[in-house]
Amino acid sequence: MSVEPQCAPAAPRTALPIALALAVIVALVASGVAPHDRGTWLLEVAPVLIALPVLALTRARFPLTPLLYLLIALHALVLIYGGAHTYARVPLGAWLQELLGLARNPYDKLGHFMQGFVPALVAREILLRGAFVARGPMAAFLCVCVALAISAFYELVEWWAALLLGGGAVDFLGTQGDPWDTQADMLWALIGASAALALLARAHDRQLARLAAVR
Repeated sequence: MSVEPQCAPAAPRTALPIALALAVIVALVASGVAPHDRGTWLLEVAPVLIALPVLALTRARFPLTPLLYLLIALHALVLIYGGAHTYARVPLGAWLQELLGLARNPYDKLGHFMQGFVPALVAREILLRGAFVARGPMAAFLCVCVALAISAFYELVEWWAALLLGGGAVDFLGTQGDPWDTQADMLWALIGASAALALLARAHDRQLARLAAVR
């Protein structure tokens, strides 16, 4: 008598993204109760409001690796925390500013670091799983290019916000008087993208292999 192969239970694979989504939603709601500036909060958390439904709608057809779900959630929390206080007033950044003797609150640079770190791995997962490019230097180069393109587009969004809102966009821009803020933001995105590929490519490959085996 033949025995039908048993499929791996779906619960362990679905529990993590659901738990992370709930944590992000709770943080999002809490941050929106009394943010420093409602308009700035909405602008800062807009990527989270877009990403949550997109990930929910694509999870069944194109589930991501656990590593990527975790990093996306961490990025969302960075945005939410920054949006609640505005980047120039984030308490963690103020503490670092005092500790390191910096001229400005550095929290926004963490946000731009994550803006390179996470999209680089998102691009890597899509490119490799779709067989658009083979693993290797070209894949890494394209992932960095995607991260930098996202960073550049975000700077354009900040520019458009400044044109539309005038002085009301000061907190969203978060330049804190730095004339080179745009260039520094893109540099931090480049550093983040490079760090993600250097540090997590092997772990990402292992999870991609396990995901392919399950599917």
